Amino acid sequence: MSPAARTVLDAPLVVGITGASGAPYAVRLLQLLVEARQPVALIISAHGYRLLETETDIGTPAALRDAVGARGWDACVTVYDDGDRGARPASGSVPSRGMVVCPCSMGTLAAIAAGTSRSLIERAADVTLKERRPLILVPRETPLSAIHLQNMLRVARAGAVVLPAAPGFYHRPTTVAELVDFVVARVLDQLGIAQTIVSRWGDPEQ
Repeated sequence: MSPAARTVLDAPLVVGITGASGAPYAVRLLQLLVEARQPVALIISAHGYRLLETETDIGTPAALRDAVGARGWDACVTVYDDGDRGARPASGSVPSRGMVVCPCSMGTLAAIAAGTSRSLIERAADVTLKERRPLILVPRETPLSAIHLQNMLRVARAGAVVLPAAPGFYHRPTTVAELVDFVVARVLDQLGIAQTIVSRWGDPEQ
């Protein structure tokens, strides 16, 4: 493996959590990234914290650490303040494996589409695009207005992957956790991180 390839693999994945409904997706994604020993630069917006508390009863970084797993968290996760636009994820000179915003509010998506960079999450996404790194946005909204669709098209044309939190049913899910895993597995696939939580179409299990 070349030094450049090793640097990318060892670099952190930036994860942003914003205020769109879908906190269970964020928690599960963090659990699997920590299990995979993937370094994570975590940024949670004020509305993201409110969402976590509303949907999962996780109201503090300490509670999120406990939900993800303290040992793995301490080894892999670095938390940054969303108000600190001078933090490491704001700089293109700092290597990263890319970025996931999960869930991604329509306000955050609009800001990324416009390049406003008003917060660390928005700036980190802007940097991810300009450095041509993977940017995965996981919106959860319905119905979608023309403005939402236009913003999705803008970020897709800029290089982002828009991956709506829209689970499938061909794997015959029987629990909410299986629906969550379906979406999170797709996120991991986009990042090139191995996952075995959801079988693939055509596998013997199907």
